[in-house]
Amino acid sequence: MSNSVQKKKVLHLIDDFGRAGAETTVVGVLKKLGNYHNIAVNLYDKNEFGDELKYDRFYCLNLKSYKQFIKGVFRLRSIIKENKVDIVHSTLYWSTIVARLATPRRIPLISSVQSSISDGIEYRKKWICWLDKLTYRWRKSIVLGVSAYTLKDYFTFLKLKPFKTHVLYNFVDTDIFQPAIPQPRTDGTMRLISVGTLKLQKNQVFLVKAFQSLKDLPIELHIYGEGPCRTEMQQLIDQYGLRVKLMGKMMNLAPLLPQYDLFVMSATYEGFALAVLEGMAMGIPMLLSDIPTYREQCADTARYFDLANTTGFEAQVRELFNNPQLRHTMAEAGRKRALENFTLNDHVRQLQEIYQDALKTGNNA
Repeated sequence: MSNSVQKKKVLHLIDDFGRAGAETTVVGVLKKLGNYHNIAVNLYDKNEFGDELKYDRFYCLNLKSYKQFIKGVFRLRSIIKENKVDIVHSTLYWSTIVARLATPRRIPLISSVQSSISDGIEYRKKWICWLDKLTYRWRKSIVLGVSAYTLKDYFTFLKLKPFKTHVLYNFVDTDIFQPAIPQPRTDGTMRLISVGTLKLQKNQVFLVKAFQSLKDLPIELHIYGEGPCRTEMQQLIDQYGLRVKLMGKMMNLAPLLPQYDLFVMSATYEGFALAVLEGMAMGIPMLLSDIPTYREQCADTARYFDLANTTGFEAQVRELFNNPQLRHTMAEAGRKRALENFTLNDHVRQLQEIYQDALKTGNNA
């Protein structure tokens, strides 16, 4: 019997492969999970990773919207049966709902929670909470949280009793994100970078407003991403003549980071920000909103600011502008923390241990 036949089969289910944090995590894992036969499945027909997406078999359920999730359940059941799947691993809300309803009880089901749901707009809808609670109680599953805060928040908010849980931190791929020689600038300008979808959760409007009080300094902010808040942000930039540029969506962060002196994020909540880990690994100092998951990621290697007003952020930027050595010290400490705690190889090793335990014990608590 060949090694490929002997490998256990893991079905990885995700909503789609648009280029965002959760999707990047799954793609990274698939590149390294060679001890298993990997079957990639998405609900919707979208793949922004191209040939980066590695798998042994691939299926698209071709749903047009979440309202067709019952159709997805029947299609997924057929795929599981056809491939004699050993483990199902779902990521994101609708993929997890479909997986819970489609996966036979004899097959271990693992679900990844990517963000703190108590802060999420989606979970303000009672039926979203109801469906999550109902399917979880009906189908035992192993839940992975991308941070300790995220995991605790999930069960506390939904008032559920956990069966099996693990904290499995997001990671940085150190084969890609390595320190690079900063690109020199002779004009004395300090450049800040922020990355993320332009939406309420990411709160980049906060950064734009803060720059109204930083116009006296040679500081630029470049924001990478697209989303519904773009129009409002651009209007503020134009109205006040701010040194802020909306750079659009980027596909590869690594070549960009050496251009920047400081990484800033103003999210109101996060799961475990992949872009922050990538910046840390490449030696960029961090200035972040004071939320629990950023603290869990960066500990004392970053600087933090209150979102109640922009005053604290502005003061921190001024201090870091005037103190390059402080920025260097923060960058070195952040890189060390990322390499010691949040690498792709460590993530895959821990995930394989979770898979092995699931295969031995199933979904028993």
